[in-house]
Amino acid sequence: MGKIPESILETVARLEQRIGYKYRNKQFAVNALIHSSYSNEHHSFAAKNNERLEFLGDAILDFVLSLMLYNDKNSFSEGEMSKMRALIVCEASLSVCAQEMNLGELILLGRGEESNGGRSRPSILSDALEAIIGSIYLDGGMEEAEGFIMGLLGETYNKAVSGMLFMDYKTALQEELQKSGDIQIQYKLVEANGPDHSKTFKITVYANGKPIGTGVGKSKKDAEQMAAKAALEEMNQAQ
Repeated sequence: MGKIPESILETVARLEQRIGYKYRNKQFAVNALIHSSYSNEHHSFAAKNNERLEFLGDAILDFVLSLMLYNDKNSFSEGEMSKMRALIVCEASLSVCAQEMNLGELILLGRGEESNGGRSRPSILSDALEAIIGSIYLDGGMEEAEGFIMGLLGETYNKAVSGMLFMDYKTALQEELQKSGDIQIQYKLVEANGPDHSKTFKITVYANGKPIGTGVGKSKKDAEQMAAKAALEEMNQAQ
Protein backbone atom coordinates (compact mmCIF):
# COMPACT_ATOMS: atom_id res chain seq x y z
CA MET A 1 0.00 0.00 0.00
CA GLY A 2 1.38 3.35 -1.02
CA LYS A 3 1.50 6.55 0.95
CA ILE A 4 -1.90 7.97 1.89
CA PRO A 5 -2.48 11.39 0.26
CA GLU A 6 -2.36 14.31 2.69
CA SER A 7 -5.89 15.43 1.80
CA ILE A 8 -7.27 12.03 2.78
CA LEU A 9 -5.23 12.01 6.00
CA GLU A 10 -6.89 15.33 6.85
CA THR A 11 -10.28 13.70 6.30
CA VAL A 12 -9.25 10.84 8.59
CA ALA A 13 -8.27 13.35 11.27
CA ARG A 14 -11.71 14.94 11.05
CA LEU A 15 -13.30 11.51 11.34
CA GLU A 16 -11.22 10.70 14.42
CA GLN A 17 -12.31 13.92 16.06
CA ARG A 18 -15.98 13.21 15.42
CA ILE A 19 -16.00 9.58 16.56
CA GLY A 20 -13.65 10.04 19.51
CA TYR A 21 -11.22 7.37 18.38
CA LYS A 22 -7.63 7.69 17.11
CA TYR A 23 -6.49 5.01 14.67
CA ARG A 24 -3.18 3.28 15.10
CA ASN A 25 -3.32 2.22 11.45
CA LYS A 26 -4.84 5.04 9.39
CA GLN A 27 -5.42 2.69 6.45
CA PHE A 28 -8.37 1.09 8.25
CA ALA A 29 -10.02 4.51 8.50
CA VAL A 30 -9.32 5.26 4.83
CA ASN A 31 -10.89 1.98 3.71
CA ALA A 32 -13.97 2.64 5.86
CA LEU A 33 -14.59 5.93 4.05
CA ILE A 34 -14.15 4.71 0.45
CA HIS A 35 -17.40 4.05 -1.38
CA SER A 36 -17.27 1.64 -4.30
CA SER A 37 -18.10 4.48 -6.72
CA TYR A 38 -14.85 6.22 -5.72
CA SER A 39 -12.66 3.15 -6.19
CA ASN A 40 -14.36 2.48 -9.55
CA GLU A 41 -13.40 5.96 -10.75
CA HIS A 42 -9.89 5.98 -9.23
CA HIS A 43 -8.28 2.77 -10.43
CA SER A 44 -4.82 4.07 -9.57
CA PHE A 45 -5.83 4.50 -5.91
CA ALA A 46 -4.78 1.26 -4.25
CA ALA A 47 -7.01 1.38 -1.16
CA LYS A 48 -10.01 -0.96 -0.99
CA ASN A 49 -13.62 0.19 -0.78
CA ASN A 50 -15.61 -0.20 2.43
CA GLU A 51 -17.85 -3.14 1.46
CA ARG A 52 -15.86 -5.83 3.31
CA LEU A 53 -15.53 -3.61 6.38
CA GLU A 54 -19.28 -2.91 6.25
CA PHE A 55 -19.93 -6.68 6.27
CA LEU A 56 -17.69 -7.10 9.30
CA GLY A 57 -19.12 -4.08 11.12
CA ASP A 58 -22.67 -5.28 10.55
CA ALA A 59 -21.85 -8.61 12.22
CA ILE A 60 -20.10 -6.91 15.16
CA LEU A 61 -23.02 -4.52 15.60
CA ASP A 62 -25.52 -7.40 15.69
CA PHE A 63 -23.36 -9.27 18.21
CA VAL A 64 -22.91 -6.32 20.57
CA LEU A 65 -26.62 -5.43 20.51
CA SER A 66 -27.60 -9.08 20.95
CA LEU A 67 -25.34 -9.35 24.00
CA MET A 68 -26.71 -6.12 25.48
CA LEU A 69 -30.29 -7.30 25.04
CA TYR A 70 -29.49 -10.76 26.43
CA ASN A 71 -27.89 -9.26 29.54
CA ASP A 72 -30.64 -6.67 30.05
CA LYS A 73 -32.35 -6.88 33.42
CA ASN A 74 -35.72 -7.18 31.68
CA SER A 75 -34.85 -10.70 30.44
CA PHE A 76 -36.54 -10.21 27.08
CA SER A 77 -37.81 -13.17 25.07
CA GLU A 78 -36.11 -14.22 21.83
CA GLY A 79 -38.88 -12.61 19.79
CA GLU A 80 -38.68 -9.34 21.73
CA MET A 81 -34.90 -9.22 21.36
CA SER A 82 -35.12 -9.80 17.60
CA LYS A 83 -37.66 -6.99 17.12
CA MET A 84 -35.72 -4.50 19.26
CA ARG A 85 -32.39 -5.30 17.64
CA ALA A 86 -33.94 -4.83 14.20
CA LEU A 87 -35.25 -1.39 15.22
CA ILE A 88 -31.95 -0.31 16.76
CA VAL A 89 -29.68 -1.34 13.88
CA CYS A 90 -32.02 -0.58 10.95
CA GLU A 91 -30.78 1.58 8.10
CA ALA A 92 -32.96 4.52 9.18
CA SER A 93 -31.56 4.48 12.73
CA LEU A 94 -27.93 4.22 11.62
CA SER A 95 -28.29 6.90 8.94
CA VAL A 96 -29.65 9.34 11.55
CA CYS A 97 -26.56 8.72 13.69
CA ALA A 98 -24.36 9.26 10.65
CA GLN A 99 -26.16 12.51 9.80
CA GLU A 100 -25.68 13.80 13.34
CA MET A 101 -21.91 13.54 12.94
CA ASN A 102 -22.00 14.87 9.35
CA LEU A 103 -20.40 11.66 8.15
CA GLY A 104 -21.62 12.22 4.60
CA GLU A 105 -19.14 15.03 3.95
CA LEU A 106 -16.23 12.72 4.84
CA ILE A 107 -17.12 9.77 2.59
CA LEU A 108 -15.03 9.40 -0.56
CA LEU A 109 -17.55 9.21 -3.40
CA GLY A 110 -17.32 9.00 -7.15
CA ARG A 111 -18.47 12.02 -9.14
CA GLY A 112 -21.59 10.29 -10.42
CA GLU A 113 -22.73 9.15 -6.98
CA GLU A 114 -22.04 12.56 -5.50
CA SER A 115 -24.07 14.34 -8.19
CA ASN A 116 -26.98 11.98 -7.41
CA GLY A 117 -27.07 13.03 -3.75
CA GLY A 118 -25.02 10.15 -2.40
CA ARG A 119 -23.74 12.11 0.59
CA SER A 120 -27.22 12.13 2.09
CA ARG A 121 -28.38 8.70 0.88
CA PRO A 122 -29.38 6.59 3.94
CA SER A 123 -27.92 3.36 2.55
CA ILE A 124 -24.50 4.93 1.90
CA LEU A 125 -24.44 6.61 5.32
CA SER A 126 -25.46 3.49 7.25
CA ASP A 127 -23.01 1.29 5.32
CA ALA A 128 -20.17 3.72 6.03
CA LEU A 129 -21.04 3.75 9.73
CA GLU A 130 -20.95 -0.05 9.85
CA ALA A 131 -17.63 0.04 7.99
CA ILE A 132 -16.27 2.39 10.67
CA ILE A 133 -17.34 -0.11 13.34
CA GLY A 134 -15.46 -2.82 11.46
CA SER A 135 -12.40 -0.62 11.09
CA ILE A 136 -12.33 0.21 14.81
CA TYR A 137 -12.55 -3.50 15.63
CA LEU A 138 -9.61 -4.35 13.36
CA ASP A 139 -7.56 -1.42 14.65
CA GLY A 140 -8.33 -1.54 18.37
CA GLY A 141 -10.19 -4.74 19.18
CA MET A 142 -13.67 -5.63 20.41
CA GLU A 143 -13.54 -3.45 23.53
CA GLU A 144 -13.00 -0.30 21.46
CA ALA A 145 -15.68 -1.31 18.94
CA GLU A 146 -18.16 -2.06 21.72
CA GLY A 147 -17.46 1.27 23.40
CA PHE A 148 -18.04 3.11 20.13
CA ILE A 149 -21.33 1.27 19.51
CA MET A 150 -22.63 1.94 23.01
CA GLY A 151 -21.77 5.62 22.71
CA LEU A 152 -23.35 5.79 19.28
CA LEU A 153 -26.56 3.87 19.97
CA GLY A 154 -26.95 4.08 23.75
CA GLU A 155 -29.89 6.49 23.60
CA THR A 156 -31.55 4.49 20.82
CA TYR A 157 -31.09 1.30 22.85
CA ASN A 158 -32.72 2.86 25.92
CA LYS A 159 -35.69 3.99 23.84
CA ALA A 160 -36.06 0.52 22.36
CA VAL A 161 -36.07 -1.35 25.67
CA SER A 162 -38.51 1.15 27.18
CA GLY A 163 -40.90 0.79 24.25
CA MET A 164 -40.40 4.37 23.05
CA LEU A 165 -38.69 3.56 19.74
CA PHE A 166 -40.93 3.10 16.71
CA MET A 167 -40.28 2.27 13.09
CA ASP A 168 -39.96 5.31 10.87
CA TYR A 169 -42.20 3.98 8.10
CA LYS A 170 -41.75 7.09 5.93
CA THR A 171 -37.98 6.62 5.82
CA ALA A 172 -38.35 2.89 5.25
CA LEU A 173 -40.76 3.49 2.36
CA GLN A 174 -38.47 6.07 0.78
CA GLU A 175 -35.53 3.67 0.99
CA GLU A 176 -37.57 0.84 -0.54
CA LEU A 177 -38.92 2.93 -3.42
CA GLN A 178 -35.55 4.48 -4.25
CA LYS A 179 -34.08 1.04 -4.86
CA SER A 180 -35.80 1.30 -8.24
CA GLY A 181 -34.40 4.74 -8.99
CA ASP A 182 -35.43 8.33 -8.39
CA ILE A 183 -39.13 8.28 -7.43
CA GLN A 184 -41.18 11.33 -6.40
CA ILE A 185 -43.08 10.69 -3.15
CA GLN A 186 -45.95 12.92 -2.02
CA TYR A 187 -48.26 12.84 0.98
CA LYS A 188 -51.68 14.44 0.38
CA LEU A 189 -54.39 15.19 2.93
CA VAL A 190 -57.60 13.40 1.98
CA GLU A 191 -59.81 14.59 4.82
CA ALA A 192 -59.83 15.88 8.39
CA ASN A 193 -62.79 15.01 10.62
CA GLY A 194 -63.98 15.89 14.11
CA PRO A 195 -63.61 18.80 16.52
CA ASP A 196 -60.23 20.44 17.01
CA HIS A 197 -59.45 18.60 20.25
CA SER A 198 -60.07 15.15 18.72
CA LYS A 199 -59.60 15.63 14.99
CA THR A 200 -58.50 12.72 12.84
CA PHE A 201 -56.60 13.02 9.57
CA LYS A 202 -56.59 10.78 6.52
CA ILE A 203 -53.58 10.98 4.21
CA THR A 204 -52.67 9.14 1.02
CA VAL A 205 -49.09 8.64 -0.14
CA TYR A 206 -48.31 8.79 -3.86
CA ALA A 207 -45.31 7.46 -5.80
CA ASN A 208 -44.85 9.25 -9.13
CA GLY A 209 -48.49 10.35 -8.95
CA LYS A 210 -49.88 6.86 -8.22
CA PRO A 211 -51.62 6.27 -4.83
CA ILE A 212 -49.92 3.45 -2.97
CA GLY A 213 -51.24 3.69 0.60
CA THR A 214 -53.66 5.53 2.89
CA GLY A 215 -53.45 6.03 6.63
CA VAL A 216 -55.39 7.66 9.47
CA GLY A 217 -53.96 9.37 12.56
CA LYS A 218 -54.62 11.94 15.27
CA SER A 219 -52.11 14.27 13.59
CA LYS A 220 -50.94 14.75 10.02
CA LYS A 221 -47.54 13.33 11.02
CA ASP A 222 -49.10 10.15 12.45
CA ALA A 223 -51.37 9.77 9.41
CA GLU A 224 -48.36 10.05 7.09
CA GLN A 225 -46.59 7.29 9.04
CA MET A 226 -49.66 5.06 8.79
CA ALA A 227 -49.97 5.76 5.05
CA ALA A 228 -46.33 4.76 4.57
CA LYS A 229 -46.89 1.64 6.69
CA ALA A 230 -49.89 0.65 4.55
CA ALA A 231 -47.84 1.16 1.38
CA LEU A 232 -45.01 -1.01 2.72
CA GLU A 233 -47.43 -3.77 3.68
CA GLU A 234 -49.02 -3.68 0.22
CA MET A 235 -45.60 -3.86 -1.42
CA ASN A 236 -44.60 -6.83 0.75
CA GLN A 237 -47.78 -8.71 -0.14
CA ALA A 238 -47.17 -8.10 -3.84
CA GLN A 239 -43.70 -9.63 -3.71
